[in-house]
Amino acid sequence: MELLTAEIKTCLLENGRKNAELVANGVDTFDFPPVVKLFTPDAGFTWLLSEIDPENSDIAFGLCDLGIGCPEVGYVSLSEIACLRGKSGLPVERDCYFKSDKTLSAYADEAHRLGHIRA
Repeated sequence: MELLTAEIKTCLLENGRKNAELVANGVDTFDFPPVVKLFTPDAGFTWLLSEIDPENSDIAFGLCDLGIGCPEVGYVSLSEIACLRGKSGLPVERDCYFKSDKTLSAYADEAHRLGHIRA
């Protein structure tokens, strides 16, 4: 299974372009809902991604949870995520059933309270 379909990648890039334009104009960025949820089925890692950097399509922005109790918002390398394997050697997967119901910051606030992403 491919991690990002063409449709998902297009949406992530559009969000990245919109926020890059806002930053260039000195305006606060938009708090997009996550577009995709990635996870390791055997390691407890989860990513909710809302944007891809339009200048470097390997860099995504989102909420990252590496299973150690302190999820954080930041930038991640998509190629590094694609190379990750869990304890049993299983690759990262995309949650095909994920539907965002709030903004990235709302997921982040909840994750900080809980110590993990709930999505």
